[in-house]
Amino acid sequence: MLITKLMKFHLALVATLFAASSFAQEPEYGPAKGTLVIQGGGSDVDTGIFETFINKAGGLGAKIVVVPTAGGNKNPDGSVKVYKEEQVLARWKARGATNVFMLHTHDPKVADTEEFAKVLRDANGVWFDGGRQWNCVDSYAHTLTEKEFHAVLARGGVIGGSSAGATIQGDYLVRGAIAGSEIVMTPEPEHEHGFAFLRRVAIDQHINTRNRWDDIIPVIKKYPNLLGIGLSEGTAIVVTGDRFEVIGKWKVAVHDNTRVYQPWEKPYFVLSLGDVYNMQTRKVEKYGIGSPVPPPAIKK
Repeated sequence: MLITKLMKFHLALVATLFAASSFAQEPEYGPAKGTLVIQGGGSDVDTGIFETFINKAGGLGAKIVVVPTAGGNKNPDGSVKVYKEEQVLARWKARGATNVFMLHTHDPKVADTEEFAKVLRDANGVWFDGGRQWNCVDSYAHTLTEKEFHAVLARGGVIGGSSAGATIQGDYLVRGAIAGSEIVMTPEPEHEHGFAFLRRVAIDQHINTRNRWDDIIPVIKKYPNLLGIGLSEGTAIVVTGDRFEVIGKWKVAVHDNTRVYQPWEKPYFVLSLGDVYNMQTRKVEKYGIGSPVPPPAIKK
């Protein structure tokens, strides 16, 4: 009897320790499952970004949902902007994707319905186009559709996006002001947060072509718990758990407030292609070759 009780106690203790260990290993920044492909704008031709996204989704036959909403919900005259599916999906089909769908609404009430969100239920990947990131917040924040975006990751899918489609993936929403993209920190509370696929992170884009290298310094100064990531055009980070790898053409700036900088240094450091960075430990785990590599072969 005593031996049986001791065995039961031992098994219960092992189960508890295992559960605690598993909990401790949950990612602090990235998704527990799935992958993020976050591009800093510009072209993805000859960068491997498109190929990486498609392969993570499962190949050219994978179900991909494209969200053009950052391109605007309203026209300058105030009328509702209409997107033509064939135009939104043309570049995807031209590159061989065979199972792609457009998802867009300007109305969060529509986005909160089962009929609208159901296309995401069996999606392997979601891609957010560029534009102004606050449009995505206006349409999808706190709706069933936003929950289904996260569900894509939870079942091991991939979410990607470029420019505004990169920033929306972060937690703090850089350049979320309606008045203009030159305003780095929005005065509008409803536009301060993205979809937090990548938690505790603020993401900026076009840092090389628009000289935005220093722009999110005030964001990290005000919110020192955040990690800031600035992406060059034609460059992306591929996030799995708490790690990301730099792919594409150029550089990524990392604004880490826990790092000690010399007085003559900028308060960020720069990663190159192939570098692997651990956001939880705040360390570079692997240094890459620093120059572009041929795009990977695409899965059929």
